[in-house]
Amino acid sequence: MFIQTEATPNPNTLKFLPGCKVMSLGTLDIRGVEGARQSPLAEALFSIEGVAGVFFGSDFISVTKASGEWAELNPQILGAIMEHFLSGAPLLSEEVGGDPKEGEEFFAPADAETVATIKELIETRVRPSVANDGGDIKFRGFRDGTVYLAMKGSCSGCPSSSQTLKHGIQNLLKHYLPDIRAVEQI
Repeated sequence: MFIQTEATPNPNTLKFLPGCKVMSLGTLDIRGVEGARQSPLAEALFSIEGVAGVFFGSDFISVTKASGEWAELNPQILGAIMEHFLSGAPLLSEEVGGDPKEGEEFFAPADAETVATIKELIETRVRPSVANDGGDIKFRGFRDGTVYLAMKGSCSGCPSSSQTLKHGIQNLLKHYLPDIRAVEQI
C-alpha cells in the first residue's frame, strides 16, 4: 500500500491519501480523544504524541499536530494509517453519518432562494478546492446579508483561512449575489 502525503496551507496539518475510499458519505472532523472513540483509526492516530486533530474526507485523511516535527510524526502516522487499511477494519466503530451533532442551519424563509444559490456555489466552486487542501466547508446560516460557514479539517485554524473566507469565498458570493455583505466563520 502506498500512501501519498501532501502539504496543506495550514503548516500544522498534513493530508494523507491512502489510495482508497475513506468516508463513503460526508466528512468527519475529530478534535480530541473523546471524539476518537468512534473510529479505530482516529484512536490509533490520537495515540501518537502530538496529534491534535483528525479529519476524514472522501478519499483523504488530514492530521493536525499540536506539537512535534513532521519528520518525527509522519512515519508514525503513515504506519497507523497503513495498518488500519491493511487490517480491513471499518473506519467507524458504529454507523456514524458524516458531521454528527452539528448545528442546524439558520435563515429566514424569505431568503430560501438566495440560500439555495449560496449552497450551490459552495458545493460546486468552493468545496472541491477546499477538499484539495485537506479540509471541508459547510453552509451554516444566512442573516442580514452575512453568510455563516463552518470550516473543518486543515481549514480549521489555518492562518490563511480568513483570507480564503474574505477574499476568495466572499468575493465569489458577492459576484453572483450582490446582496451578500460579508462571510463569517462560525
